[in-house]
Amino acid sequence: MTIKRANAAATALLAVATGAGLAPSAGAEVFRPDVFELDNGLTVVVVTNRTAPVVSHMLWYKVGAADEEPGVSGIAHFLEHLMFRGTETVPDGEFSRIVQREGARSNAMTSWDYTAYFQNVASDRLGRMMELEADRMANLAITDEVVAPERNVILEERGQVVESRPSSRLNEQMYATLFQNHPYGIPIIGWRHEIEDLSINDARAFYDRWYAPNNAVLVLAGDIDVEAARPLVEETYGRIPARDVPERTRLEEPDSGAEFSVTLTSDQVQLPNWRRFYLAPTYTDDPNGHAYALQVLDELLGTGTTSRLYRSLVVEQEIAVAAGTSYRPAGVDQGPLVAYMTPRGDTGMAALEEAFEAEIERLLTEGLTEEEVATAKDRLTISSTFARDSLMAPVYAFGQALATGGTIDDVERWPSRIDAISADDVMAAAEAVFGANGRHVTGYLLPEDPDAAIRLDEPVDPDAVSPDMDTEIVQ
Repeated sequence: MTIKRANAAATALLAVATGAGLAPSAGAEVFRPDVFELDNGLTVVVVTNRTAPVVSHMLWYKVGAADEEPGVSGIAHFLEHLMFRGTETVPDGEFSRIVQREGARSNAMTSWDYTAYFQNVASDRLGRMMELEADRMANLAITDEVVAPERNVILEERGQVVESRPSSRLNEQMYATLFQNHPYGIPIIGWRHEIEDLSINDARAFYDRWYAPNNAVLVLAGDIDVEAARPLVEETYGRIPARDVPERTRLEEPDSGAEFSVTLTSDQVQLPNWRRFYLAPTYTDDPNGHAYALQVLDELLGTGTTSRLYRSLVVEQEIAVAAGTSYRPAGVDQGPLVAYMTPRGDTGMAALEEAFEAEIERLLTEGLTEEEVATAKDRLTISSTFARDSLMAPVYAFGQALATGGTIDDVERWPSRIDAISADDVMAAAEAVFGANGRHVTGYLLPEDPDAAIRLDEPVDPDAVSPDMDTEIVQ
């Protein structure tokens, strides 16, 4: 859970675009990292923060669920699990025991675009963590004896985090509807019937294809500087030779010209929920330059209790108990901007949806003020100030950026790029996503028995009822 909180701060900091070099340019400043690259192609980012004798050590592979071959959905996440099941020199189960003995915390996560492994450890134990992580980059030794039970663990995980949660089941179907050809429409954890058939050969092939130093980024943050880090990195990761890694290829989404909706009715649902996924540009798939403006739009339209949607639908019209938006701009390809609402009292979904669309129409026709934009930008850029004190924020920001096609400079210049956004920029972004040429899918989460629905009459924290976007699976 710690990593998810760090993600929120880091996502706000990400400013990812292609084309720049690894080193930050003059004048850029958020974390002021040192960056170097080993002869085998491993990129290393070091952010020194001496507030405590601790280092966050996080290794990012530029591969995720969207890079899987057809028919083996879930193999990226499956391999992430198997990475804890032993190497040629570290037996099954020993990795976690060593990490615990060293007083470290360890975990991993898989997304559509990257897979990452991290340890938070005392700075004088950092070398041991590098030995372990470098070892499993090169020497994973999995057997049928560990594959079968681990596959069952993942099937149980899918049952717990998707199939027993109506909200996640709805999200899964909405992604599959929004992305009918692109692999973002396939769940990160995989389809159950394909997980059941995943084999040791599938895992081994995926590992051999993608896990190489020249396809990875190592980020260190905390009580370490580049002079101390470089020899440790060279002694561990530097021994692994580079290998050929294929280019990432992604299928394009066709123009549909149709409107889509998904309704999920369940006796597990007591609180109805409405949500809409809009296809939106990301930092690295942003042909018209809208991603930074969309961050500002997300902030003023749907973030918190002072946002436009909350004030109108919850406070003034009193037809919802929560309303908001969520936008994550980091991704190799275009992703969703999510809007959501929870009805108040007896308000029906049709009335709620009509009110939401009226607010979007008001935005598109009447525009917004420079004052609204300035306030949103101030709130966003304040996050970069707080992030400087965090160890996880820089490892997440740089790792996510570099694993999705961005650069060091993009992270460092994020505050100035947000500051440069104007009201016209925000309106252009809003028109691109919400306008007639936009693409979206609407979701309805409903109780099986309408009479059994919980009817709330007082506003609630929007974050408490916002749908998890399910863009990462954390162990």
